[in-house]
Amino acid sequence: MTAPAKPLPLVVIRPEPGNHATCAAARERGVEAVPFPLFTIEPLVWHLPEGSFDAILAGSANVFRHGGPALDSLKGVPVIAVGATTADSARTAGFTVRLIGEGGLQPVVATLPPGRYIRIAGEDRVELTPPSGVRIETAVVYAAHRSPLPRALTHVLEAGAVVLLHSGEAARHFMTECERLGIAKQSIYLACLAPRIAVLAGEGWAGVATAQARTDAMLLELAIGMCQIV
Repeated sequence: MTAPAKPLPLVVIRPEPGNHATCAAARERGVEAVPFPLFTIEPLVWHLPEGSFDAILAGSANVFRHGGPALDSLKGVPVIAVGATTADSARTAGFTVRLIGEGGLQPVVATLPPGRYIRIAGEDRVELTPPSGVRIETAVVYAAHRSPLPRALTHVLEAGAVVLLHSGEAARHFMTECERLGIAKQSIYLACLAPRIAVLAGEGWAGVATAQARTDAMLLELAIGMCQIV
């Protein structure tokens, strides 16, 4: 009688505190995820543009985790957040959430009524194309610093693994590191939070799948299922 195949390890490369949260959620599902944060988030000095705004555009929870005291003067401005995690972070920081969008900021921006908006973002961000009458000021409040793949992670990947990708920057960096180190992509499966992330990860992987909804819970459910495919 053939023994059942051992599930692939589940690798989490997102920065803290999200890495710990994802691994804890996997543990609650009976899966021991392997934490290898490849990014550290550093707050930047920034200055609030003058004038009033109709809403805050936020595409990451890091906006509210690392925006610092300069955010306090915006507490009365409603937030348009991409994803439930960003919305939860905004509420925790004392903001009111007007809208929770999915699939990135651009689809949300395309539906905005005329007005002046402030986009609070990180150094790595997607350029937005606003419709007529929509003016967007951008404040860069944090930077994500990349780390090389540690040797311990290389060993895990070479034996086959499922890797969670929460951002486009994570997809690009992970792909670049695998190519730099000569790690065979054919043994690695990618679980991506959004279609854009899957595109940025490139080709040649054993398999690439995208979560049905842009939430950490749906991404984790997808990744756990992918761990059982071999």
